[in-house]
Amino acid sequence: MDYVVGIDIGTTSTKAVLYDLNGQIMIESHCGYALHQPTVDVAEQEVEEIYQAVLNTLSECIKGSGIAAQHIRTVAFSAAMHSVLLLDDQMQPLTKVITWADNRAHQYAEEWRHSEKGLAIYRRTGTPIHPMSPFMKLLWIKNEHPDWLANTAMIVGIKEYVLYRLFGKDYVIDESIASATGMYNLNTRDWDEEVLSILGISVHQLPQIVSTTYQLKGLKPEVAQEIGVLPEMPVVIGASDGVLSNLGVDALHDEMALTIGTSAAVRQVVTEPVTDPKGRLFCYVLDDEHWVSGGPVNNGGIVFQWVRDQLFTPEKHTAEQLHMNSYELLTEIASHIPAGSDGLIFLPFLGGERAPLWDANARGTFFGLTRKHTRDHLLRAALEGIVYNLYTVLLAMSELTAIPHHIKATGGFARSDVWKQLLADIFEMPVEIPTSFESSCLGAAVLGMKSLHLIQSIDEVKRMVGTTAVCKPNEDHFAVYRELMPIYIRLSRLLDGEYDAIAEYQRKYVK
Repeated sequence: MDYVVGIDIGTTSTKAVLYDLNGQIMIESHCGYALHQPTVDVAEQEVEEIYQAVLNTLSECIKGSGIAAQHIRTVAFSAAMHSVLLLDDQMQPLTKVITWADNRAHQYAEEWRHSEKGLAIYRRTGTPIHPMSPFMKLLWIKNEHPDWLANTAMIVGIKEYVLYRLFGKDYVIDESIASATGMYNLNTRDWDEEVLSILGISVHQLPQIVSTTYQLKGLKPEVAQEIGVLPEMPVVIGASDGVLSNLGVDALHDEMALTIGTSAAVRQVVTEPVTDPKGRLFCYVLDDEHWVSGGPVNNGGIVFQWVRDQLFTPEKHTAEQLHMNSYELLTEIASHIPAGSDGLIFLPFLGGERAPLWDANARGTFFGLTRKHTRDHLLRAALEGIVYNLYTVLLAMSELTAIPHHIKATGGFARSDVWKQLLADIFEMPVEIPTSFESSCLGAAVLGMKSLHLIQSIDEVKRMVGTTAVCKPNEDHFAVYRELMPIYIRLSRLLDGEYDAIAEYQRKYVK
């Protein structure tokens, strides 16, 4: 029997899953690494740590399976979007990997986001103007660190660098990752000439754009031996983690996909590029016939982590001593607080925000505190705030496309009954959870199968996603959330001018 591997280079870890051709999981592995955040705006990673994590994860997955190398037909890649890495003429890194979460380009993003020129570029590229965008990152580098750019021979993201190390050949970038750079023209399906001119870079400093089913061949023999495959095995370049998550949950037609990991996103597949007149939503390539439109948020599971580490330290330590999952313990605590947290609302903007605000200076806020509220209320309000924010993304999407009446959800949160119920109640629609939580890995594997003609269409993912559990909304909670949601939306708008002021204070005085 033949097998394929889907591998996802994520923000905090790399995951690999070995599938048979029916999409059944045979074995999976993962390897974590640090996100370095020495200041409020910096979010970088060590490129060598990630490369070694890819090798280790593939080796553990493939060799750990005991399957002979000749039966591993391909490895297909998924990766987080928006990373930037500058390389010199020897292809050695000049910088660390600057991730999507890095906010140092906030000043330039703010200027361009409110300009007609910036909006025109967004409409051509489908990437909102925000510090996450490689376009904005490179504009910041051009103005603040021109010496870096002067010594740069090649500009890549993390997946392009990893593939170069695996093959030692010319740099290539898949259309999906390229379309998330802010430098790719959705109409010409090539690098945007005006953006490159603004940045003062040439097309020769960027990888060649290829299809998401493109095959790379000629693995370095030592790499093939280390990970347990044949050197002649083709590697499929794949796409970004976001669009592959839609594919991996079979949200390709009339379904909406929602993912909460470190960050979060709401996405829908469309058959032609769609951009938002207000510049709030992204549009990225999935394959030659499909695009994915939606909105990403910075503040997903990372908010839950903050609550655990800062407000529930004793419970975290107790869970560790009892070998329990601390997040499961906290969601159980939150379940005993009534829907709406007795009128306590949390704006979850701990790391700025992308959709729908696109404001790198946005900051978190508890609103409505009274003496009645306890630490447990703060916990539930934080979880509800994450979902409120995702619902505002849905509202923006509803202005452009018809919204389906059910959600296909994935990510680590999907294991939690409390999370699922929050989503169902606030969105007022059923939430479907597929058996496989690693949807980006399955999406990559499906693209790999399509590339090698092991399947005829990506629609065959339908038979691979496994049993789908359904969480139905509790109608008793509708009235509560319908009353609180407008307050949440008004708050985020009322504080708009104050976000800049408090962010500037923090940059001056908070170390």
